[in-house]
Amino acid sequence: MAEPVSTPALLALRDQIDGLDKQLLELLNQRARVAEQVGEIKRAEGTPFFRPDRVAQVIDKIRAANPGPLKAEHVAAIWREIMSACLALESPQRVAVLGPVGTFCEQAAIEYFGGAADMIYCASFDEVFHATASGSAQFGVVGVENMTEGVVTRSLDLFLHTPCHVVGEVSLLIRHHLMRKEPSMHGIEAVLAHPQALAQCQNWLNKHLPDVERRAVSSNAEGSRLAATNPAWAALGSERASTLFGLHITAHAIQDEAYNRTRFAVICLPQTMAAPPATSRDCTSLVVSVPNRPGAMHDLLVPLKKHGVSMTRLESRPARTGQWEYYFYIDLDGHPSQPHVAAALAELRELCAFFKMLGAYPVKA
Repeated sequence: MAEPVSTPALLALRDQIDGLDKQLLELLNQRARVAEQVGEIKRAEGTPFFRPDRVAQVIDKIRAANPGPLKAEHVAAIWREIMSACLALESPQRVAVLGPVGTFCEQAAIEYFGGAADMIYCASFDEVFHATASGSAQFGVVGVENMTEGVVTRSLDLFLHTPCHVVGEVSLLIRHHLMRKEPSMHGIEAVLAHPQALAQCQNWLNKHLPDVERRAVSSNAEGSRLAATNPAWAALGSERASTLFGLHITAHAIQDEAYNRTRFAVICLPQTMAAPPATSRDCTSLVVSVPNRPGAMHDLLVPLKKHGVSMTRLESRPARTGQWEYYFYIDLDGHPSQPHVAAALAELRELCAFFKMLGAYPVKA
């Protein structure tokens, strides 16, 4: 095939782009050298290398200063990767995620830390918590809630006894694709995916693959890896997973809810990072239990109403004591540094048989 003929005007523009790329590369390396100096100072002072509040401030400034034509969200994504690459020169961040490569959990970690973070792939959320609590990973990312299927109960249970706290969250738009080695849906014998993904696609599967086995695995990426080994198997997962494992997408975005989001929590030990400072939009998460007596649940709500604190989420999990007792997981609107939130928490603590702060952190608008 003959190569297309380039006009003089097009060649001149390409030369101009090449020149700009060289300037960009030099400026990026200048920034990286300054970042290395910042890293040396932080190392000497013993201050944290990763500051999500600083990342947010820089990105907000860049978005505000952006004159276009690049879209603000694209500029934000570019700068997050620039800052991630520079941070990797200072001190690479070790982040535990649900593996293998290609999970939505990994995608959430990349959105929060950038692509230069050093990912540690775990077989379960139990392992993510263990890796983070033991210090083999500085941070962990775990799924906590899907807008259609509700909370990830195992994550809630693991929060109860971990020394880690929540320092951030990622809300990720989840699109599940049906993927396999063959380019058609003919001959599928089993669909492999995480139980949450199977539940989120059950209506589509009931309609289009009613007689096909649904096999739960540890993650969607693991289902994709297995589907690549057997042409009769299909997986549910992301477009990135299809590329990583060489699978055809035979049906796009088959989740039952078009606007399907999952919340992921970013966790770490308090000595790795303290609770982030208050912003204009924060969440305080805690787990409590109350004596099993009439009116105990009502009493929990009184301090919140008294001090004007909104409860944005309430979930219960059995305490497994054999006494029909429950732990209540509560999200509050606000930050403990705010006087009205602090007052409500102090009164709430006095009412509870068990009280544990899980974290206070900025939330996405």
